[in-house]
Amino acid sequence: MNERERFNQLIRKHPHPHIPSFQRPLASRRQFFRVMGAGVSGSFLAGPWALTPAHAMAAVETKNTAKQVIFIFLSGAASHVDTFDLKFVDGVTPADFAPETISGIQFPTGLLGNTAQILDKIAIIRSGRSWALAHNLAQTWFQIARNPTSALGRHAPHIGSVIAREKDPDRRPDQVFPAFVSLNAVNSPGAGYYPAEFSPFKTNPSPDGLANTEHADGQFRFEERWNVLQAMDAPLRGADSPLGAAAAGMSEFYANARSLMYNPAVANAFSFTEQESAAYGGSAFGNACLLAKKIVAADGGTRFIQITHNSWDHHAGIYDRNEVNGRDVGDNLYARCGEFDPGFAKLIADLDAEGILDDTLVVVAGEFGRTPGPLSAERDGRDHYLQMFYVLAGGGVQGGQVIGATNSTGAFTTDPGWSRFRDVRPEDIDATIYSAMGINWTTRRDDDPLGRGFYYVPEADKDIYGPVHELWA
Repeated sequence: MNERERFNQLIRKHPHPHIPSFQRPLASRRQFFRVMGAGVSGSFLAGPWALTPAHAMAAVETKNTAKQVIFIFLSGAASHVDTFDLKFVDGVTPADFAPETISGIQFPTGLLGNTAQILDKIAIIRSGRSWALAHNLAQTWFQIARNPTSALGRHAPHIGSVIAREKDPDRRPDQVFPAFVSLNAVNSPGAGYYPAEFSPFKTNPSPDGLANTEHADGQFRFEERWNVLQAMDAPLRGADSPLGAAAAGMSEFYANARSLMYNPAVANAFSFTEQESAAYGGSAFGNACLLAKKIVAADGGTRFIQITHNSWDHHAGIYDRNEVNGRDVGDNLYARCGEFDPGFAKLIADLDAEGILDDTLVVVAGEFGRTPGPLSAERDGRDHYLQMFYVLAGGGVQGGQVIGATNSTGAFTTDPGWSRFRDVRPEDIDATIYSAMGINWTTRRDDDPLGRGFYYVPEADKDIYGPVHELWA
């Protein structure tokens, strides 16, 4: 039995489950109230003062090469066959993609020219495969490392929240930045059943920095009001609060927010000049990449940064150029790559130049890929497709390599390129991220509200998923 057959057998024996949301079984009234009761009680019992220690289900060796992660999510699903698994189709692929073979990698230099200059710094996985073709389902799936429609799916925390919690003991007193920062987020998962302090800090880049970090009446007046508040009700919000863990947790939340105010390090890391923005492409995505670099360089305690880049859902007019002042705009591949290419390439180059790329794992992915071959006849676009790519850099990952290969059209994997000899699933990439951060991906927590046990990666005790350690070869 080969590894692919073993994987399929394990999935059949331990479905967790891989079904679309519209086929989700209905719950009875009795089941509904039982689950709701468990959820409500669990939300109070599973606070930071009543944590059940996590325990590993297997003794594994993590890479432990990264101190932080920058996760770039291409929401809407970028076309793999037009970008990082280029399949040039005569009469279909635009000639101005200008494909070239660089160090053995066929790449669209006309579409991603800046990225072509840093191919020696990135690794491309072409044997990726999603579980679902519905946007919201597949997007959430990737970010929580499991099917959102599964029993624990609605309670599962974002992988960034897991990392924030795991790395919290390493936090220095002078590190006041949020552990999990989410830039340009749209409907992304949160901390699930985890305490609020591990939730993503969501903001959109602004040259003026974070909003509400200064008081309209000045710092002196703010400090006066803050001190009055503490004198009035601090005992009600402490660790021994008579109102319970929820009130104490909210107090911690306020204190964290307070630490961001009138803080020069915060003001510098979350603001930028017009010149800095222009170097990253001058787009909302480029500004997010710029902020990610500045946040990492500040060493303020942020462990996970997510950048969401939207509008990759090109069902129609994927190659339709729409230029304004020499810049592609609108909903087409040129416009999206025109934002992604300068921002991503500059991020990698700057992290490397400042000596922090080796400590920072950068991951790029969408929720799935796009249909290979000719475009759809009526709309000149590409529809949803399970085959996909992942791009990784930094954190000790060996750049300039391609893992896995697909057939001539990009329809399916012909060579998985890694030790498990099967497609690389989103859960495998999540396990890879955990491993790079020195986190045992087989960890299970028994403090979830349903009492089922929360695995960082599902069914980890059965070795269904695992890191792509070939990236460090």
